[in-house]
Amino acid sequence: MSKKVCRNCKLFVDGPSCPICKRNQFTDNWKGRLTIVDVERSDIAKKMNITVKGEYAIKVK
Repeated sequence: MSKKVCRNCKLFVDGPSCPICKRNQFTDNWKGRLTIVDVERSDIAKKMNITVKGEYAIKVK
């Protein structure tokens, strides 16, 4: 079973809504996985506009 990803934030979500944007628009069509531990020091987080640590999909369809 694929994990669901928020279409807006690209965050992997287990619950009924995204904890970041509060939306409930998900997809299971994603590619690549990225874990952000320290948003302040991560260049990738800055490039992807990620402000909350967590597990993200790199590409969402």
